[in-house]
Amino acid sequence: MRPDTPTPRAGSIAEVFGAALTLGLTSFGGPIAHIGYFERSYVQQRQWLSAEEFSGLVALCQMVPGPASSQLGYLIGLRRAGWAGGLAAWLGFTLPSALLMFGFAMMAPWLNGPVATASLHGLKLVAVAVVAQAVWSMARSLCPDRTRTAIALAALTLLLVVPLPGMQVAALGVGLAGGALLCRHLPERPDAPRLPVGSRTGVAALALFGALLVGLPWLAGGRHDPVGLAALFYRSGALVFGGGHVVLPLLRDALVPTGWLGDSAFLSGYGAAQAMPGPLFTFAAYLGAAVAPHTGMGAAVLWSLLALLAIFLPGALIAVAGVALWNRVGHHNGIRGALAGLNAAVVGVLGAAFYDPVWTSGVTRSSDLAIAVVGFFLLERWRVPPIAMVALTVGACLLASIASVSV
Repeated sequence: MRPDTPTPRAGSIAEVFGAALTLGLTSFGGPIAHIGYFERSYVQQRQWLSAEEFSGLVALCQMVPGPASSQLGYLIGLRRAGWAGGLAAWLGFTLPSALLMFGFAMMAPWLNGPVATASLHGLKLVAVAVVAQAVWSMARSLCPDRTRTAIALAALTLLLVVPLPGMQVAALGVGLAGGALLCRHLPERPDAPRLPVGSRTGVAALALFGALLVGLPWLAGGRHDPVGLAALFYRSGALVFGGGHVVLPLLRDALVPTGWLGDSAFLSGYGAAQAMPGPLFTFAAYLGAAVAPHTGMGAAVLWSLLALLAIFLPGALIAVAGVALWNRVGHHNGIRGALAGLNAAVVGVLGAAFYDPVWTSGVTRSSDLAIAVVGFFLLERWRVPPIAMVALTVGACLLASIASVSV
């Protein structure tokens, strides 16, 4: 062990929960920004692990499906205080934004009138700016060469030419196969640090991950009930590569064409999620409450909680499996190439979702285009915090609405 490497020691569950809750209340800006917050908190301030160990965990979480920042926090909590520590880390980081998104779902049906309509339309334009910036940023990092750019364009073209439900999975398959064939010579990434996860535990987590991915849809049978809800949110969480924004096309494909929810309500909730701290996956708390039967607060709470647990569970299972298995198989050129191609295809999937439904539903007049473009540059060029961009975009929509009424 290097002299400057922190010595691992057992911590308390309360200590882990407190650190994660602080991050859950203050970490704005999406998964990439979250990793920066985590590095400052867990490496620099608390010294729970070294910079090299942190980098290894980041590399692992970026290579497997699921919400990278939530997986990273969960594994750090697991390392610090065991399995209960991992749960405490996830709960502390997730709870604030989940409660806020549930509250928004409860208020949304009562948001009527011109002011509320303009505000909800502003949230759609927030989604336009945020997804555009995500596509641009991910393209630069995940498609740094011609091969991976071609894979991304192939996935984008497939989805635009054949806009059928479920085609996102086919596009990801194209990326996986293309990467295995064409991206075999990428540099290796750092190993993840040792965690209290044995090979048997890793295999069991991987088996449970696969069993739920296949078994839940079979049990649901296409029904609009709690099992059907769990199936579609679990599937979406299991197929997310490349960051939280990629859950947008997967969830929209699962909810909107099948009649669970309309595009307007879906995009308004997605826009509101940009103003929240913590993981973007807490969008599921809003969606679960929005599609719940109108039988009272209890049903909304249960459906919201079920959607939230279902979308996070596959990422936790695959992270545990990855810890146990990655150091054994992660050096294989074909596996690293396949994951690189998969991440490139993710850019194409998100690009297709940016066009439809984000752009087609949000930009309906020239003033919308101007507001969305300004929002994009606020995020990309001037690095304005997302919550400030949300306030400015919604405010601009309100002003545009007032101006149109006065004319």
